[in-house]
Amino acid sequence: MVTNPILIIFFITGFSWGQPEPAILRIKECKDFELSGDGMAKEWADAEWTVLPHRSGERKYETKIKLLYSAKGIYGLFYCEDEVITSTLRNDNADLYNEDVVEIFFWPDESKPLYFEYELSPHNYELPILVPNDRGDFFGWLPWHYEGDRKTRHATHITEKSWSAEFFIPYALLKPLGNVPPRKGMKWRCNFYRIDYDAGSSAWSWQKTGGNFHEYKRFGTIQFD
Repeated sequence: MVTNPILIIFFITGFSWGQPEPAILRIKECKDFELSGDGMAKEWADAEWTVLPHRSGERKYETKIKLLYSAKGIYGLFYCEDEVITSTLRNDNADLYNEDVVEIFFWPDESKPLYFEYELSPHNYELPILVPNDRGDFFGWLPWHYEGDRKTRHATHITEKSWSAEFFIPYALLKPLGNVPPRKGMKWRCNFYRIDYDAGSSAWSWQKTGGNFHEYKRFGTIQFD
């Protein structure tokens, strides 16, 4: 019998024709700092931009993100090229995803179908929710005792051709999730998104999902260096 050596290699290494291994983004540690919305804090110089690929819609604006982490929480910075800001909602915890918005999802513990979703609009309104996802059946829960060291910090900045968003998510807010706070070398699953409504809806994401943004098994991975 003739044995195919390629098939043997596939079998030994656990090769699969299914989903590829998630991408890994390494993020650096920093000291805590203040947010201005424009990304001008000197700490951001230590972080590299990660470009979010355009996934759907007519608009193909440049969209990118930076991440850092401190002993107290995670910092994020989005840059969104944009010619028309669509943002009329003026309160937190609204359906911000129906207008221009950026979103980030953190899934620290892969043993549980439970993750944190954070949305921020161009006018600095937020939606922080904990999402239990039971085989695609999901609905978010707002934080309880959302105050003190459990409260996020966030700021945005709008220009003629773009808008940017900065946020800080404290580990104290993520305590219901496993693997919090992270240690050096630890990995979390996550994904980053943007939606724009200049002409219909256009979408960007770091890792591609299918029917919606909540396909957490398709998330990428961040590693805390």
